[in-house]
Amino acid sequence: MKNNIKVERAIKNITQQQLADSVGVSRQTINAMELGKYVPSTLLALKIARCFETNVEKIFQLEDGE
Repeated sequence: MKNNIKVERAIKNITQQQLADSVGVSRQTINAMELGKYVPSTLLALKIARCFETNVEKIFQLEDGE
């Protein structure tokens, strides 16, 4: 699964730690998601989208074959 977390963080000018604190996970979890090593739960994806004031589809996209 692709995601735009890093791009959205840059737009909002927030750090991985600030995002992690906002959604209740560790900074390492945010880093793993940005690197494509961790796929978030539906609840976490919704929290991240809410933090960025957008919909889940703008942040997370399925790749071909998923």
